[in-house]
Amino acid sequence: MRKSRRKRAEDLGIKINDQIYASEVRVLTDDGENHGVMSLEDALKEAGKRGKDLIEVSPNARPVVVRITDYGQYKYELKRKTRDAKQKQKTVETKTVQVKPGTGEGDLMVKARNISKWLKEGHRIKLELFLRGRIKYAEKDFLEERMERVLHFVSEPYTIADGPKKSPKGLTAILEKATKKQIAEMEELEDAPSTTDKPEKK
Repeated sequence: MRKSRRKRAEDLGIKINDQIYASEVRVLTDDGENHGVMSLEDALKEAGKRGKDLIEVSPNARPVVVRITDYGQYKYELKRKTRDAKQKQKTVETKTVQVKPGTGEGDLMVKARNISKWLKEGHRIKLELFLRGRIKYAEKDFLEERMERVLHFVSEPYTIADGPKKSPKGLTAILEKATKKQIAEMEELEDAPSTTDKPEKK
């Protein structure tokens, strides 16, 4: 059995026409006109004159805001906005990239391109330096230098959110895309004069 228009509106959480209970309402039209505050009865009459519906758009406002518009068109616009909002939402994933102390430069560049691509898309990166055998017990500075070999090729600005720290597989760091503020701070540090620079002798 096909649902009535009223029932379909209720299912969407929309109140239309005689479903609206406020005694006074602020009336807008679909062409942007503001008719000010009037009684619900007068607002329903105005909608009837135009051959359109009265739709509650801001139930928590005081007075309640309603719009004189076509219900079908309003429902279509509401669904389109919801769909567009969902499309804009990005699902942040954690992408894992594994390198080894002996990984060649060509392979490092390929992995760095993937890291840059995923960072640009807003994902987090779990970078693992995979260690086997005695190299697990190497100095941390040496291991971080091995990890730095791939980071050197990453073109997208990033920050290290966690690590590098020892993990069951070796050494792990979590990378995140740098914010505009963080990028600006990085640029300031790069432009700042080194404290080790000595003034030229005259």
